[in-house]
Amino acid sequence: MDKAHDLVTSRLKVGMELKKDYTVTRSETAKTVGSGGLEVLATPVLVSWVENAAYEMASLCLPDEATTVGVNVNVDHIAATPVGMKVRVKVFLKEIDSRKLTFEVEAWDTTQKVCQGSHQRFVVETTRFMGKVLKKREQAAKE
Repeated sequence: MDKAHDLVTSRLKVGMELKKDYTVTRSETAKTVGSGGLEVLATPVLVSWVENAAYEMASLCLPDEATTVGVNVNVDHIAATPVGMKVRVKVFLKEIDSRKLTFEVEAWDTTQKVCQGSHQRFVVETTRFMGKVLKKREQAAKE
C-alpha cells in the first residue's frame, strides 16, 4: 500500500472539489426504488450520486492499482426534487488522514439546496482488497 499511500499525499490535496450534474429520472424516484411513495428524487439515489462524485474525484488522483471505498455517509436530504430536474452535486475534500478522505458534500437542484453533509472514503489497493473479499466468500461457502 506504500505506493498508493504516497500518491494519496502527493496528488490529493485538501481543498480539491468536483461538481457533477445529474438529471432525475423516473427510475430514480422514491416510489420506484421503494424508499417512499412519491415521484421525487429518492434519498438512496442522492446518496449514490454523492458517493459517485467523491469516488470520481479521488480516482482522478490515484494510480490504477488503487481505488476508494465508501465507509460513511451522513447527509441531510432537505428538499424534494421532481422528475426531469437537474441536480448538481459538489464534493469538497476537507481532510486527509492517512488513507481516509473526508468530503463535505452538498447538492442543489435548479431552485434550491437539496442536500448537505459529509462522506468518507478509504484508499485501498484493489488487488489486496478484493483478495480479502474473495477469501471471505470462500469461507462462507464452506459453512
